[in-house]
Amino acid sequence: MEDGYQNRTAFIKGAKDIAKEVKRQASKKVGRSVDRMSDEYSKRSYSRFEEDDDDDYPMQGSQDGGYYRGDSQAANDDEGGHSDSTEGHDEDDEIYEGEYQGIPRADSGKGSLAGGPGSVRAGAQQFRDVGVSEAERRKDQEELAQQYETILQECGHGKFQWTLYFVLGLALMADGVEIFVVGFVLPSAEKDMCLSEPNKSMLGLIVYFGMMVGAFLWGALADRIGRRQSLLISLSINSIFSFFSSFVQGYSTFLFCRLLSGVGIGGSIPIVFSYYSEFLSQEKRGEHLSWLCMFWMIGGIYASAMAWAIIPHYGWSFQMGSAYQFHSWRVFVLVCAFPSVAAIAALNAMPESPRFYLENGKHDEGWMILKQVHDTNMRAKGYPERVFTVTTIKTVKQMDELVDTGTDTPVWQRYRLKIMSLSQQIRNNILACFSPEYKRTTFMLMAVWFTMSFSYYGLTVWFPDMIKYIQKQEYESRTKTLTKEQVGHVTFNFTLENQVHRQGHFFNVKVFPVHRFLNLKMKSMVFEDSVFEECYFEDITSTHTFFRNCTFIASLFYNTDLFKYRFVNCKLVNSTFLHNKEGCMLDFSDDFNNAYMIYFVNFLGTLAVLPGNIVSALLMDKIGRLRMLAGSSVISCVSCFFLMFGNSESGMIALLCLFGGISIASWNALDVITVELYPSDKRTTAFGFLNALCKLAAVLGISIFQSFVGITKAVPILFAAGALAAGSFLATKLPETRGQVLQ
Repeated sequence: MEDGYQNRTAFIKGAKDIAKEVKRQASKKVGRSVDRMSDEYSKRSYSRFEEDDDDDYPMQGSQDGGYYRGDSQAANDDEGGHSDSTEGHDEDDEIYEGEYQGIPRADSGKGSLAGGPGSVRAGAQQFRDVGVSEAERRKDQEELAQQYETILQECGHGKFQWTLYFVLGLALMADGVEIFVVGFVLPSAEKDMCLSEPNKSMLGLIVYFGMMVGAFLWGALADRIGRRQSLLISLSINSIFSFFSSFVQGYSTFLFCRLLSGVGIGGSIPIVFSYYSEFLSQEKRGEHLSWLCMFWMIGGIYASAMAWAIIPHYGWSFQMGSAYQFHSWRVFVLVCAFPSVAAIAALNAMPESPRFYLENGKHDEGWMILKQVHDTNMRAKGYPERVFTVTTIKTVKQMDELVDTGTDTPVWQRYRLKIMSLSQQIRNNILACFSPEYKRTTFMLMAVWFTMSFSYYGLTVWFPDMIKYIQKQEYESRTKTLTKEQVGHVTFNFTLENQVHRQGHFFNVKVFPVHRFLNLKMKSMVFEDSVFEECYFEDITSTHTFFRNCTFIASLFYNTDLFKYRFVNCKLVNSTFLHNKEGCMLDFSDDFNNAYMIYFVNFLGTLAVLPGNIVSALLMDKIGRLRMLAGSSVISCVSCFFLMFGNSESGMIALLCLFGGISIASWNALDVITVELYPSDKRTTAFGFLNALCKLAAVLGISIFQSFVGITKAVPILFAAGALAAGSFLATKLPETRGQVLQ
């Protein structure tokens, strides 16, 4: 027979085709029992061919007989073969197509699942000790980790990884944009929606609360339903509510939309880094995860540039009656949703993480994605003929966690049980992060994440506030104070700015019967203990203007925005308000310089991160994660003390750039370490939990640091330096992950 078949592969394929046809014909003529016997015959026939095939294809890898076929041997034995060998299932009889092409199934223990081919074994295993099953699962994970690294090295690093890099970069960019949106629109939105100081503070912090919830929620779900699916859902929520927040009018609805927008984008960081790491081999992981961090900086630059280009264009506004107004800052909010929408569109063309599939017993899906990675890279490098030599990949034995609800169970009850089961699995995953095996690592990372976030976000928000405080002090130093002045028969039709009038008397005289303020703008004007007799205020636009302990006699206010809250302990005798302007009036010119400073400071701060990001990416795999993390934290701690000498705008901006450029290296190292310290089935859960803690620390840091603006600089600086020093010390206690296989 060997003389008749020179090509052994053709013989094997032909024999298996015959077995397949026999089974198909038998299934049409006999009952279920005969069909079952036919299945057993096909299985035995295939096993014989598999044993013969194994003699010609030596395996390398595990001790169980191997799960990975050598490259050179496969290429020699499979003449004219191609890497499409195991795609899909046969629709007629569910025989895996790779079987009758000489490729064995995965040795994954899938039969342990209820309802599978090994249901008898599954019934017996229900009584096994849980600890034994968990030990077997851990052993499977270790074998998979070693083999997966070898497969990634064969797939190479090329076009596929760079495509995924830009797709996930858009998602990370959307996270960076979200941080800056509220800060940029606040100077305009506070007047558009009549915000008080507490409301402004809540609007500034609400996005962090949303991101805290989102990081925890989507990070946990990504380990259960998949990285790609969780990221698509989270980005969709962010896009939808970012869009709505651009159009809603009230403060409460705007706050609610920004909260849910933050919940959506909160899943970006933990999922993106975990997702991308599972396509990177050991020698590429640290560097390319650091390059990915650059998109967060690009998001800040994008937000700053769009704010500068859009918000000052006041002519872009329109209104429908007095109830609906759409100003230019709302256009900016709408434009800031574009990175998230673009990430959703691009992510639809990318596959799920193959590591996630293999961890969940889905051998075929994981194999085909890895083959796609290999073929894409080889074609791009000019080697389209190179064969993907992997035949079988180790998959992890699954725990029996699902409950069979039966076909008679109502639909709503099935969904309820599924949700309860999913919640229980997420809870178990979170508790596993605090198991004895990972408890020390988790607590150490919690401390490092908290201290770094507390100091970084606290200082980066405190810097612009300090700059505005310095501007305010400089402005107040030019304030003109007038005391006991007597003014009468005078018409003011020009801007009054930065003046304080004390104990003045504004009265009517014979030359001009009425004291008029026509077409007047009043900026930072204060009248104290003054008397106004028969004064006429018309078409007044005012900002930061107040009357304290003043008396108005027979005065008229016509078409002004002088509301009652501007009159502090004042007496109004026979005075009238006609056609007062309703609501908070927008006066962009008053805040233009302040807004410009906000855009400019944030633009420079994010741009200054670029050199530090490049250096950290190039050195991450050379000097190690821990040295990068601890060294950058120490230098950032030292740079904090230079803030004591920042007494001017230019000095504060320079120190902000210095601090941002140094601290980015520690953030990059922390992201890489967090990804590498946890196994694949707990990675995004742990990362999401730590990122949620990061946002909580940010809220605390911002609240504490802002309370000292205008009081002292020493306390915030000491807080930040102390937190960074503690973080750098604790970072040295973490294990080094450079050169380790991704768990």
